[in-house]
Amino acid sequence: MSTLAKQAAVGAAGVITALGAWQYAAIGPLAGSPLPPATDAIAAAVGLLGTADLWSAVASTLAMALGGLALAAVVGIAVGIGIGTSPLALHATRVPLEFLKPIPPIVILPVVVLVLGPTASMGIFLVFFGCVFAIAMQTSAGVFDTDPVALATSRSYGMGRGEILLRVVLPSALPYVGTAMRVAAPTALIVAVVAGLLGGGPGLGQSLLLAQLSGSRTALFAYVLILGALGLVVAGVSQWAERRLLHWHPQYREGAR
Repeated sequence: MSTLAKQAAVGAAGVITALGAWQYAAIGPLAGSPLPPATDAIAAAVGLLGTADLWSAVASTLAMALGGLALAAVVGIAVGIGIGTSPLALHATRVPLEFLKPIPPIVILPVVVLVLGPTASMGIFLVFFGCVFAIAMQTSAGVFDTDPVALATSRSYGMGRGEILLRVVLPSALPYVGTAMRVAAPTALIVAVVAGLLGGGPGLGQSLLLAQLSGSRTALFAYVLILGALGLVVAGVSQWAERRLLHWHPQYREGAR
């Protein structure tokens, strides 16, 4: 059996074990509690897959997550390059960025909802806020850590600053950027859901809120299962895209062996 097949088998066994524990708890020790059986939640999730409302909510959530992530990537990479190319700027902005990075978007949610309303634009801004600082910091670290020998060699060949940036600095920083984007992708999905759950924006978060308010426990857990599956898809796609786009880098060639 190949390594990939073994990993898939172990993962499947873990999922089955978790669902089995959930089922046992729901019909055994926690019988009569708000926790529905796993079989009921799975059946409800399968039923939701055939509804247009679910796919509309999924599309809204992904649009907010991807829109905010794309905007954060553009701004974060540009800011990171500007900071990373200047040691003075790097040290001057380290404390402010470290201060802003761990602040959850939910902190500014009331203000953003007040300004933008419970709209998709509100969700996009929250995703942008939740991702841009980490991307900027990773990019600046990658730019700053460019091999000084490579920089000196490129200068000795008469390359200008723009050419050095494009042909030496950016390729060196791309693994840092790839890691930042891979980590930010699930974060973007989480923030997009929170925007609907707590901010009233469109998407799966709003569907979760409505299921909770209606008292439909089975539907609530069905949406949780769907969100978990969507999170796995987003994480898998981001990892695949990172390896696909950076397959030429020695770090990824070594990891593929």
